Amino acid sequence: MTTDTKKNVWVFTEQREGTLLPVALELLSEARKIAAALDAQLCAVLFGKDVEPLTKTLAEYGAEQVLVCDAPEFETYQTEPYTQQLYTLVQEHAPEILFLGATHNGRDLGPRLASRLHTGLTADCTQLDVDPETKELWMTRPAFGGNLMATIICPDHRPQMATVRPGVFKAEKQPAARCETVQVPSAVKTADRLTEILRIVKEASSEEDITQARIIVAGGRGLGKAEGFELLQKLADKLGATVAASRAAVDAGWIHPARQVGQTGKTVQPELYIACGISGAIQHLVGMNSSRIIVAINQDPDAPIFKAAHYGLVGDLYQIIPELIKQLD
Repeated sequence: MTTDTKKNVWVFTEQREGTLLPVALELLSEARKIAAALDAQLCAVLFGKDVEPLTKTLAEYGAEQVLVCDAPEFETYQTEPYTQQLYTLVQEHAPEILFLGATHNGRDLGPRLASRLHTGLTADCTQLDVDPETKELWMTRPAFGGNLMATIICPDHRPQMATVRPGVFKAEKQPAARCETVQVPSAVKTADRLTEILRIVKEASSEEDITQARIIVAGGRGLGKAEGFELLQKLADKLGATVAASRAAVDAGWIHPARQVGQTGKTVQPELYIACGISGAIQHLVGMNSSRIIVAINQDPDAPIFKAAHYGLVGDLYQIIPELIKQLD
């Protein structure tokens, strides 16, 4: 194993079909702060085919170095080739920290890599920080069904690894003063390619991507019935908003699971989040508490949602929302 003289913070910047996933840029933005606290170099790791043009974008979000593995075997994600290649790179450069997005691919790749490296992995993190004294990474994630937040450290093994939920951090441009692009040869042998992709079938979905919504109107158990979402849609139409839901509403079959916000759903960061009939359990809050403005409508004045809300309306949502719609006409 060879090591770099300066500590490195690595971000595995996932791309699909030549387009960087938003979580890759979100992670770079946050990892930049971690690297600064450690006086470390921020390095992006990029796998794919014909992906070198993406290095410019990575530099715009703070990458000081980009390790590019550009080869046909990385065109489409496959577990074994990606694991073998990233394992080889980590063994060679010994980064202090490695972040991956908690995507389908990241959740597959992260544990396999951690097992080979004999290090720990904190999954689905929602907050990252550095201990000012020990300089160890603090990785925070929901635990015990989301009933508390656990901060985890990995003091004895390296790299410190974490997967991070998409949408938790904001992607903010801050170009690196200088970014070095390093072409890395493929370490994948034919024997490592245990599967062959014959074709990819994409499933079309009519559901909106709630993670990209600027305004969200969300409904929960307090709606009492599926028809309640028809009322929320009317309000959303007036605001140019997207309709979302809590897990309780999804479990009741009132709305598609793609609309779920929370620990087992999606993380959102809208400018305005209107929570209608949502109690405010921590499992839901972890998915939306980064919203810039939160408005809560609930009959229960003691509902936990009011502690997270910037503005609260106590009352029957079936009376309040029609009045809001009327005022918006």
